[in-house]
Amino acid sequence: MSIKENVKIKFIQGDEGLKIKQYFEPQNTSNAINYSIAQFLLESGKKTKLHKIRSSEIYYILQGNGKLKINEEFFELKKDDSAYVPPNSKQFIENIGTEDLRFLCIVEPAWKSEDDEILE
Repeated sequence: MSIKENVKIKFIQGDEGLKIKQYFEPQNTSNAINYSIAQFLLESGKKTKLHKIRSSEIYYILQGNGKLKINEEFFELKKDDSAYVPPNSKQFIENIGTEDLRFLCIVEPAWKSEDDEILE
């Protein structure tokens, strides 16, 4: 069994303009799960770079308001909303609120840097 205490996990700076707290991934769990889960923080007025990954993702909004682009569609998300992003979708998320946008991202199969392609 693995327990991750939020206060003990530090944010790191991600390549897409986000701060990231990595909770679970295959390398840090004893049962070698096939997904990863991380918390992201995006400051007010910021957006991630347009990118795509080979895995599917689920975004779950913890705080704030965001606009998520998936291919050619836009979706507004607020606290407690969630969104499914299909594999290989062109995407970015933008913080359209006045407070930090915090969200969880569950990636299956687990996120790997070689599966993530920045498009801008």
